[in-house]
Amino acid sequence: MQRGVVAVIPRGEQLLVIRRSQHVRAPGAFCFPGGAIEAGETESEALRRELREELGCEIIPRERLWHSVTAWQVELSWWLAELAAGSPLSPNPAEVESVHWLTVEELRALPELLSSNRAFLDRWQAEWASAGQQADGTGD
Repeated sequence: MQRGVVAVIPRGEQLLVIRRSQHVRAPGAFCFPGGAIEAGETESEALRRELREELGCEIIPRERLWHSVTAWQVELSWWLAELAAGSPLSPNPAEVESVHWLTVEELRALPELLSSNRAFLDRWQAEWASAGQQADGTGD
């Protein structure tokens, strides 16, 4: 089974997503940045490498949020990450058509959003809503 990593990079209420170039699998699709784990790499090493390759940026992996398996039998590890201070986003046109900061609602409205990303958003919102309830004392 193939293994991959996905970076979830929040900025306020928005999340960093890319639109894939016409030269890669699922051309024109919107998704969180990331890619395959190469032999001998840890998940965090793969995440750093993939973000350098796709967006020319440095990131700091913070924590593994979730694990999923796509309909294509690719095992994905979803990581919360942040952009390193002063690291610009410079998309590689061979892999990335465009870069976007979107809210969860804006992401859900995209018909071209990959299904694995929709499943993650379900989890993200459930976790965030649960944490919000506990933080304001309204949770169980």
